[in-house]
Amino acid sequence: MLNKKQNSISIIIPAYNESKRILSTLFKINEYCGKIFRDFEIIVVNDGSNDNTLEVLMQAKNSIKTLHVTGYDINKGKGFALKYGVNISKGDFILISDADLSTPIEEVEKLIVYCEKEYDIAIGSRALKESEIVIRQPWWREFMGRTFNKIVRTIASIDFLDTQCGFKLFRGEIGRSLFRKAVIDRFAYDIEILYIAKKEGYKIKEVPIKWLNSPDSKVKPFKDSLQCLKDLVKIKLSH
Repeated sequence: MLNKKQNSISIIIPAYNESKRILSTLFKINEYCGKIFRDFEIIVVNDGSNDNTLEVLMQAKNSIKTLHVTGYDINKGKGFALKYGVNISKGDFILISDADLSTPIEEVEKLIVYCEKEYDIAIGSRALKESEIVIRQPWWREFMGRTFNKIVRTIASIDFLDTQCGFKLFRGEIGRSLFRKAVIDRFAYDIEILYIAKKEGYKIKEVPIKWLNSPDSKVKPFKDSLQCLKDLVKIKLSH
């Protein structure tokens, strides 16, 4: 039986042009975490949005007292935004979540079971047979994802079936330490964090989660995959 009310958690959300869906996400997280955790903070990093994301976030602060809004004017990438947010977090646990809640916030309970026991990190996975994929990606994106994962496992020697799911839980101090060492600013940040964690001997659990594909994903499959391949080389050279 979990004692979640004894824990505090920081939820870090990178936001780039998320004005249409960020408000709903924040209310869902705030309501759920208020029932589950002793203390929590929602940290949204505005990653140089050029729509009215910042205005929406500042208005949300009036009714969501746990919300901390930070960021900068120029888009620097998801990895940079997460480093920025994790650096100022204070929770016993750190949850990384996407702004679209493709993985519902309730799934954190599946991850925290492991981090309250013997694991330092628990990562959500869409690739395990127990995973519940409610809304699938287009077939070509699933194919690209599987192919990219095979490349990652070969080059970075990481044995996880899904490194790119944007739902990951860390023990607080471990997460802060890992992100301070990271150099990747964009989508390959997941690979780098897991690469460093494995190298430093942290215990990582891949956990099946519920997942709903968002048609408004900011990922550009071809361009971002090429950038990730370049970043893989940078990861190997940097660490």
